[in-house]
Amino acid sequence: MHHILKGISFVFHPIIMPLLGVVFYFSKSPRYIPYQIVQAKLISLFILTVLLPILLYYLLKTLGKATSIYLSNTKERIIPLILNSVITVLILIRVLPKDEIIELHYFFVGILFSNLTCLFLAILKFKASIHMIAVGGIFMFFVALSIHFSININGTLALMAIIIGAVATSRLDLLAHDFKELLVGFFIGVLPQLILVNYWLQ
Repeated sequence: MHHILKGISFVFHPIIMPLLGVVFYFSKSPRYIPYQIVQAKLISLFILTVLLPILLYYLLKTLGKATSIYLSNTKERIIPLILNSVITVLILIRVLPKDEIIELHYFFVGILFSNLTCLFLAILKFKASIHMIAVGGIFMFFVALSIHFSININGTLALMAIIIGAVATSRLDLLAHDFKELLVGFFIGVLPQLILVNYWLQ
């Protein structure tokens, strides 16, 4: 069971969640978006949200600034969170500007606010769960999309609820966080997405 829970933490690592949210959006959006644009957005986001952070992590590890991909202490989190904020701003400006795909633009604005909140707490030496921030944020985004597009995704939401529980259990089993850090992380992920729906949900 311990190995299964460890695998859950790896499979649902925060690094893949933004891209998962974008893929879900393109799969459910009733709007016509040319395939070439979808492909270009996905490739750009894969490079910026997955490949680049991995490369930066190995650079930080080589420099002795990180010891684990899970960023196990608050000191290790500060530089990666700053870099991730810069990457997210770049995405908002170059890949998903407001005038193109407004839902995804505000999804990443929410990610930016969650990231900055986590950074602020890390500076204060509080280790909010980044795993829970990621799954909480994407869950709220899925809920908003189901209302926005009037689509029934109850199965997806039920699966996400199970995943959230599994991720929380995994982080507790690995002694990576306590209950308070998980709960704070979940709300840091949910609240920005919930607040920002006022700007795009119709």
